[in-house]
Amino acid sequence: MTNQVTLTQFIIEQQRGLPEASGTFTLLLNNIVTACKQISHRVNCGALIGVLGSAESENVQGEVQKLDIITNDIMVRALDWSGSLGGMASEEINDPIQIPKQYPKGKYLVLFDPLDGSSNIDINLTVGTIFSILRCREGVEPEPEDFLRKGSEQVCAGFVLYGPSTMLVLTTGNGVNGFTLDQDVGEFILTHCNMKIPEDASEFAINMSNQRFWEAPIKRYVDECVAGSDGPRERDFNMRWVASLVAEVYRILNRGGVFMYPFDLRDPAKPGKLRLLYEANPMAFIIEQAGGACSTGRERVLDVKPTSIHQRVPLILGSKNEVERIVGYHRDTDGAA
Repeated sequence: MTNQVTLTQFIIEQQRGLPEASGTFTLLLNNIVTACKQISHRVNCGALIGVLGSAESENVQGEVQKLDIITNDIMVRALDWSGSLGGMASEEINDPIQIPKQYPKGKYLVLFDPLDGSSNIDINLTVGTIFSILRCREGVEPEPEDFLRKGSEQVCAGFVLYGPSTMLVLTTGNGVNGFTLDQDVGEFILTHCNMKIPEDASEFAINMSNQRFWEAPIKRYVDECVAGSDGPRERDFNMRWVASLVAEVYRILNRGGVFMYPFDLRDPAKPGKLRLLYEANPMAFIIEQAGGACSTGRERVLDVKPTSIHQRVPLILGSKNEVERIVGYHRDTDGAA
């Protein structure tokens, strides 16, 4: 291929249209990308460096971890020194991460899940890194409340997919673009321009083992899909379930569909499974920028006001018309209650 556009070139060209741009954001994004290249290498080495499987320790979510710890440390080391950040928050750490006093503070906050889908490591399935960037108050040490911002306030969101190839999917609020890592030269190359999700789809992803705990709107939607051409939708649907959010979202970006990890009744005190700040918000920003929709079932995800750093929410995302149908089923059920 000729005239390949690298990620750095792409970001710089976008910033040229912003007179107030200082280059700080480009530096921050480059540091995130550097960390993800290192994580890609660790993931690809797998058992060769002895990092597969579960460690005896647990993270703040109660999940066993090993490569989770390594990838978290990689992200922190790549970002804390740069002068771009006022602070960080990681899915793996209970409290926000402060920038060491010897380094200058910047005007951004980064929230990240360093290794989404890490339970798939043992069986060599796709995992990834998810990140979200917010602006922060300059000259002030961020408090935990500074991270509790609606997803609509994000200035950038992205995820890196460690699969057969390593891919970065990114939005800065002007559409969604995909970049593939050229391992020979160590650069992310623009390969998927202006990604768009079809408004209609015939594919859904959900963990069917939880079916007995679902609320009525989700049961209704899935029953209609399973009934196929003999049911009220009068067409056949395919079901997919990878148990890796990055893989599910990437598939939807490429060919449409809907992903559901809804609220269920196993423990009504728990509002959902996926983390609002590290998973739902960045994915919602990306999905909406690609023409899709993202909801908890009762509220647009990007409008949810966070109440805690590790808050969980239900998540329904994908092709716009399918998500709106599911939201409508929730509205019908709630109205009849």
